[in-house]
Amino acid sequence: MLSAMSTNIQPEIQYIDSHDRLISFCDAIKNSEWLAIDTEFVREKTYYPQLCLIQVSNGEELACIDPIALDDIEPLLELLYDQDITKVFHAASQDLEIFANLRNALPAPLFDTQIAAALLGHGNQISYAGLVQHYFDIELDKSHSRTDWSRRPLSAAQIQYAADDVLYLGKLYGLLRQKLKEMNRHDWLDEDFVQLANIKRYQIDPDNAWQQVKGLDKLAANKLVFVQALANWREQYAQKINKPKRWIIKDDILLAMAEGPAKNNDDLDAAGLSSKTRDRYGADWLKLLDDAGNIPQQQHPVRKRFERLTNEQRNLGKKLMKALQSIGEEHHIDPGLIATRKTVNQLVAGERDVAVLKGWRNDLAGKKLLAIIDKNSD
Repeated sequence: MLSAMSTNIQPEIQYIDSHDRLISFCDAIKNSEWLAIDTEFVREKTYYPQLCLIQVSNGEELACIDPIALDDIEPLLELLYDQDITKVFHAASQDLEIFANLRNALPAPLFDTQIAAALLGHGNQISYAGLVQHYFDIELDKSHSRTDWSRRPLSAAQIQYAADDVLYLGKLYGLLRQKLKEMNRHDWLDEDFVQLANIKRYQIDPDNAWQQVKGLDKLAANKLVFVQALANWREQYAQKINKPKRWIIKDDILLAMAEGPAKNNDDLDAAGLSSKTRDRYGADWLKLLDDAGNIPQQQHPVRKRFERLTNEQRNLGKKLMKALQSIGEEHHIDPGLIATRKTVNQLVAGERDVAVLKGWRNDLAGKKLLAIIDKNSD
């Protein structure tokens, strides 16, 4: 196999839109140690992202695979879920959401070049194009970033753009992994990647959908049970018909219905529903709200609130943030990768089940932060 460091030899781009070609490509890459993977999708008109293209390369072979043209991509999925092959992504979360929906499981083991780059001093959110520019002095064409990937046929320029997203990804994988080893940080990311591949991160519990409703903080606590009932229904219905939640009922109208709560059609009209929407769903929503009104108080959802920090706690938080800044500078790591201000506030409030007190973060900074807290309490 080609070295992951080589940039002067580029594989031919294959466009795969037939089963025979897919089988041939999978046979060619089935013994790979790693696969660089990216996806193109659209989700403006659906609840679930619609997978439109999968780009895969092992350094020698590179293909843009068209799941719209193919009835079955199972031969490819078998390789992507092979535990003996490392799957390399950049900023993997959205790609992994797609695979979670396909199989209710995630490809593993994983390597995310964005997370790895953060440990090498590139900040938390460096782009793939930024890494390619930094390490290879190559500027990628981003003119097709707003392409509707569901439209066919794709142009040669669009296919090249998509292929570029994995063309250098394997090379970055080898380079970043080597640099991490040289800095004795190669095993720091093991737990991060395990968590990244935790299927629970990508599963939505309709019972908890109310927590994502915008404007929730303006509603009285005793109204949350009505928001929960409506949001639960909306989430399940959106999943069932595969349409965006906002197409069914917008957050502001949902909150207006819950605030009453609405008890009749006049209340639904006052909340801002169109007559068409009211006639279609109104009876169901009124029953939901009526049933929610009978739920015992002890079963009501509770909005998680953090107690306001005291002046002493805020001052302690400033000390911890300053210490984090120093640790980040010393180790050439963005402090935000180690711990956020929210995490620091949790620490000073007494919480201990936080990421900075686990794994490499604890060794690097967590113990020092706790020592500052202990010293401050003396």
